[in-house]
Amino acid sequence: MTTPDWFVFRGSGEPHDGVGRLPAPPPWRDFDGGPVVDTVPPLGTESTRRLGTRGAGGLSWRPQELELINSALYLRRPLLVTGDPGSGKSTLAHALAHELGLGRVLHWPIVSRTTLRDGLYTYDAIARLQDMQMAKELGEPYTEDIGEYLRLGPLGTALLPRAKPRILLVDELDKSDIDLPNDLLNALEEGEFGIAELQRIARRQPEVEVLTDDGDRAPVAKGKVRCRAFPIVVMTSNGERDFPAPLLRRCLHLDLPSPRNDEWGTARLDAMVRAHFGDTDTSDNEELIRAFLESSPGSLRAADQLLNAIYLTQEAVRDSEPDRQRLAELLMRPLDQGEHGTR
Repeated sequence: MTTPDWFVFRGSGEPHDGVGRLPAPPPWRDFDGGPVVDTVPPLGTESTRRLGTRGAGGLSWRPQELELINSALYLRRPLLVTGDPGSGKSTLAHALAHELGLGRVLHWPIVSRTTLRDGLYTYDAIARLQDMQMAKELGEPYTEDIGEYLRLGPLGTALLPRAKPRILLVDELDKSDIDLPNDLLNALEEGEFGIAELQRIARRQPEVEVLTDDGDRAPVAKGKVRCRAFPIVVMTSNGERDFPAPLLRRCLHLDLPSPRNDEWGTARLDAMVRAHFGDTDTSDNEELIRAFLESSPGSLRAADQLLNAIYLTQEAVRDSEPDRQRLAELLMRPLDQGEHGTR
């Protein structure tokens, strides 16, 4: 397939500055936050680990998948990415950051206790009181810098005003409690949030530098963070729950099915294996890919199982074909199959 000219993300794994070709956002998604923050940390080691040495992440994209991803980029809307474990949902965020040159992925892992405030910012009032008390005990003047006790979370850092968007990975949103998806709506729709601790002192201290999720400092004016370029938001879900309609209306939904025993499934797994292991031992790897796809159609498997099997059979039992085959079968056993082969 010839890549359409309007595609910004091509899925090739080759870095380029195509994000600069994005047209102006729709009027209802145009934001004007400031002062603009210019510093962006480089791509992190987590991205390298996920994408492999070739940077493509081992994902061979279908045309309709690329269309949805690029539509989200143009519309400045979050992507809700669903699929089985190991289907490449989280890897998409790292592939976007790598190819578009947008730096470190801001990772917000979701658990049942996660709240919106966790993603926006934290305020360490106890540390502030302790520092005040220590200065008093030592007879030293206490120079207050409230920004030392405020740290933006992954979502808060993503909403800092920037000329180019950051990548935010909201990982496993379906693990959250019932309120979080609705709580996210305002931040995702308005592209801003307030910091109450700074709004109270905005008259006497209109701009405060706070800590960010990157470990840097960034200015916040009048106690409000408002984006300029809306972040590229990838929200993942294993499909364990339904989300409220208001959230779904604000997202584009991309479903990544697990690779099947067809031309696309083989190509996708082959690309993933080559990204992590290179072009060596291709015949042995092809055999394991074929076994992974052919055994028990419809069973739940994760691509990580295939990578584990290839690595271990290359490094541990390379010269013993019976042991190699037995170990591969053990490692690639369906996740929904019990210890004795039952579901």
